[in-house]
This record gives sequence, C-alpha cells and structure tokens, in this order.
Amino acid sequence: MMSDVLIIGGGLAGLAAAVRLAESGYRPVILETRRKLGGRATSFEDPRSGVVLDNCQHVLMGCCTNLQDLYQRLGVLDAIEWHDTLYWLREDGELDVLTPGRLPGPLHQARALRNLRLLDRAEKREVRRACWSLLRMGRPGRMGWRERTFSEFLDSMNQSPRVCTHFWEPIVISACNLPPDRVAAVHAMQVFQDAFLPSRFAGMMGLPSVPLRDLYDPAEDIITKAGGRIETGCSVRSIAFDDDGVRGVVTADGPLEARHVLSTVPPDRLNKLVPDHVKKVDSRLQDLDRFQCSPILGVHLLLDSPALDIPHLVLPGRAVQWVFNKGVDEQGQQHLHAVISAADDWMNLDEETIVERVLEDLSAAAPSICSRTIVNARSVKEKQATFAATPEIEPFRPMAAPSTIGVHGGDARGLYLAGDWCATGWPATMEGAVRSGYLAAEAITSTHCLVEDLPPSWLASLLSAR
Repeated sequence: MMSDVLIIGGGLAGLAAAVRLAESGYRPVILETRRKLGGRATSFEDPRSGVVLDNCQHVLMGCCTNLQDLYQRLGVLDAIEWHDTLYWLREDGELDVLTPGRLPGPLHQARALRNLRLLDRAEKREVRRACWSLLRMGRPGRMGWRERTFSEFLDSMNQSPRVCTHFWEPIVISACNLPPDRVAAVHAMQVFQDAFLPSRFAGMMGLPSVPLRDLYDPAEDIITKAGGRIETGCSVRSIAFDDDGVRGVVTADGPLEARHVLSTVPPDRLNKLVPDHVKKVDSRLQDLDRFQCSPILGVHLLLDSPALDIPHLVLPGRAVQWVFNKGVDEQGQQHLHAVISAADDWMNLDEETIVERVLEDLSAAAPSICSRTIVNARSVKEKQATFAATPEIEPFRPMAAPSTIGVHGGDARGLYLAGDWCATGWPATMEGAVRSGYLAAEAITSTHCLVEDLPPSWLASLLSAR
C-alpha cells in the first residue's frame, strides 16, 4: 500500500510532523533506524545498573510554545515540572537564589538581578545596559546582527570578561550549545528577547518528571488510528526519485512508495540518502556539507546518599554548566545529572577522567559529595548533539518545502525537510525541532500548524521594537 507520507527519522521533528499529519487525515509512516523514538532527546536502559537514563537533560521554557503544543497533543504536558527559581553557585561556594518578581516584563527580572551577589554593582549595571539594548532593538535590531557572533555584541556593549564568563556564557552555552565567540548573535539574542525579558512565564524552566522516551509513547496510537504506522529498526538506504520527483525510499528490506517523503535526519546523513543528480538541481541540498556539529556530554552519578538538596544548579565559570537533581530512590541513593554543553574538549577523555573532573566541579557546590560513594557513574557522549548555529551557516539553513523556482524547474517535488538545522528561526533546540516538523506538515497539508509565539507583557511590548 502506498503511504501518504514517509518520514525518515523518529526524533522530535518527525514525531511533530507525524502527529499533525495524522490529525489532518494523512497516513504518516515513520521509519526510524533505532529501536526507540526521540532521536537525540530520548532515554536508554543502562546495562550496568538497569536504570533508565536520559541521553542528556533536555529543558524547555515557557516561550517554547510549539513543544508545549506537541506535549499537549500527546497528553503528556502534565509530566512537565515548572521552575521559576534558578540556583547559581558563587565563587565562595554559597548560592544565589534567583526568583523573578511579580512586575510585568522586563521589570520582573529586576529582583533576580538584584539578588545576584555573584556580580558586584558595576557588573550588574553592565548586564542591565546590555539587556536594555536587547529589549529596545527587538527582532528588527536582532536581524541586523545575523552575520556576527554574540561576542561581538557583548564587546559593543563593553561587557567585562568576568561578566561574560559568569553571566552571559552559562546561559548562552546551555541554550545554544556554542560559546559566545562562535554562536550567531541572532540566536543568543533571541534567548534573552524571547525567554528572559518579555514575561515571567516565558523564562520558566520545564523539566520532564519521567524518562524522555515515555513522553513519546502516545504518538503511536495517534498515528496508527490515522492509518499510519511506526517502523523502528528500519534503516533507510536512499530516497528514490523519478522524472516527476520523489517516488519513495529504499530500505534495507526493500523499496517503499509514497507521494511525499519527509527527511528529518541531520544534514550529513541526508547527504548520503540523496543521489548526486538530485542534489545538483535542488537548492536546499547543495550545501549540506557546510554544516558542522557541536557535542554535549551528560554525566549520570548515583551516590550512596544525598549530597545536593536543591533541584538544579548553575555553575558559572566552570566546565560543568549545570547539575540536575533527579531525586532519591527507595534505597536512599541520589541521582545527579551533570551537563556540559559545547563539550569539544571532553570528547576524547575516558569515563574515569570525565567523572573525576565532574566531581571536582560539583564538590564546589556540595563539599559533602567527596565523602559519598559513587554507586554508579555513566557518561553519555553526544558527539553530534546539535548543528553548530554559527553566523556562517545561517544563510544555508533550508526551507521545509521544495521551491518551484530554479533553472532546472525548481527543487525535487515531493521532498520535504525538517530538523532543528532547517530554517526555523530558532537555534538547535527541541522547540526548533518541533517547529521544523510543524512547518513541514504545513507545507504538505496546506494548513496552518505552527503555534504563535508567547505574547510579551504589555510593558515589554511597549518598550520593544516590533
């Protein structure tokens, strides 16, 4: 039977597209190489301990409207725990507890910044000056920085090295998976303009209370009820074309025909799936080899007894940017999850060295950790965690739908693209992946799927350029 849409990849982009296609009357078929859904945002059973661990700690924020919409459609939004308080480690080992106030954005952050004793008064003035500039420029001003890095913006705002290290870097590296001197300024600016400045809820942090893979279980029921299916363990070898465009795909088990093929795989894999003669005529496929990746390292630690009594902690100025408290089990053992984004320098280290370095950073926040016994430690390297959202790559991020304009008659008909590396207007995040899936569903169904951005407070809207 010919499928309406074959979706290559069962990550967030593929799941988002499949759910919206199913709701629109299409019969989507997801072809996923792995035996589980979620792509890079999933879980696995640790063979050493038998415990289900997330690949990495994935966070959503209040401004991630499309990701919340997908969770709502899957019926799992109540599995997200929301936090409006952030805990920051100071150099003296004490904690700054940052909770936004009740005033409309951006004034809601005044209280949090006032309580940030990590910075002195002069340094706080630097931050306020840069945030005011970000607020006032709005999206139009942000677009003027699309060919430059965020470090160039910080330099233009006379941000001191210490403020960059202890304030801007922990936020930017965690959100964009690149340091300020590499990330496109538009994406780092967006983090502050869309999340921290417009309203209190926009900057709230959502953490799944269940393993990531459990969030995706309801998708199969939605897809199968529409006449589609999910095939895990299915390896796609190539995308098949004829003179009229897409014909289907070729898997390890044989060919599958479809009217539309949606690829949600990373650019390097897509580059191997498409024949050279198609890449020559499809403008979206001609620069796939330009994309580079940025790694993330997650380190799971199981301690024999609790050492950290707060839900999470930011560690500015240290290699470990975040540590998350995953709770205490029935045996009284505490599960901590340390995260290192833009982890290029960690990829060649062995697990023993990684754990030693992580414990060194965590002991600054919880000295008692040195007296705890490590019951189990597991480092998870995601060498290709995200695409590198640099200024150089922005012009080459492709649209979801094929263009009908071109010297060869336009792009390959019936081939659609999704993935956080596509042209979503967002950096490499779960929200960006879901947006790409929704945009692909829009292109296929000719119906509106993308969810509107979270509106700013009346004051933030008044002060910001639109």
